[in-house]
Amino acid sequence: MTRKFLIDTDTASDDAVALVIALQAKDIDIECITVVAGNCNVKQAVQNALYTVELCGASVPVYEGEAGPLCREPFDAVHVHGEDGMGDIGLPLHGRTPAGGDAVAKIIETVHAHAGEIEIVTLGPLTNMARAVRQDPTIAAKVRQCTVMGGSPDGRGNVWPGSCFNIYADPEAARIVYHAGFKLRMVGWDISRKYAVVTKDEQERLRGLGTELAVFSHDIQKCVMNWTDNTTNLAGYDLPDPIAMAIAIDPSIATQTEHYYIDVETNSDLTRGQTVVDYNGTLGKKPNVELVIEASHEQFMAMLFAAVS
Repeated sequence: MTRKFLIDTDTASDDAVALVIALQAKDIDIECITVVAGNCNVKQAVQNALYTVELCGASVPVYEGEAGPLCREPFDAVHVHGEDGMGDIGLPLHGRTPAGGDAVAKIIETVHAHAGEIEIVTLGPLTNMARAVRQDPTIAAKVRQCTVMGGSPDGRGNVWPGSCFNIYADPEAARIVYHAGFKLRMVGWDISRKYAVVTKDEQERLRGLGTELAVFSHDIQKCVMNWTDNTTNLAGYDLPDPIAMAIAIDPSIATQTEHYYIDVETNSDLTRGQTVVDYNGTLGKKPNVELVIEASHEQFMAMLFAAVS
């Protein structure tokens, strides 16, 4: 049976690979892609999404959404992904026209149109989703599953000591979404760091496939490679959004999950955007998130290679 997805993204180099995986999945029908500011400005992120859809030979509508956080100054990650968000390798990321209409309104419309069926995958800050919930709180109960790439449940962040970019960029939005009543699955940056690092050997194999999608998926990581070599010190570039997408498509890739109450810190500068996991049930609150604890690197890489082959 074909499943219906809505993807919310701040399209940069890892988001684009996640889109490739979803667009190539045979049993996934992507109703629309909504775009939010995050890794780069929203208009650039829209162009990146449109380019990726076109490269995959797909016809999925892309909608422009929020240009900044709910109540903070914009915070981007061009120092990680490049000025164009796609590795600054010279791709023609301009001149394409998104679908008419607003992303937030489209999220609400799509959820109601496919109530109980639609699955949402968020790959960026949760600003669009929070705006949608504020406008129509009923949508949360009508979403079959919402998979969020975000958070650092082990306390190790990638842009701040304890915070992952997608939550740090708009913590107020994340807090709204985490408390909205979605059936929420969280794939934190810890999962990417442990199970979605593409090693040097795997990079050679990936690019060596020689297909347009394989070369694209590798080459747009150019700036991320510098970041991982000099900052996060991983054994290769990691792909947080793609492994979140892979788990959304095939939950068996998440080999261990647990349900916890998770909240988002919004008041402290030191721990801004930290996803606080109540592992011991100290707060006595009902779990609101299915947290991915472990995943299969082998299954993830198999899905990635299949998508670009």
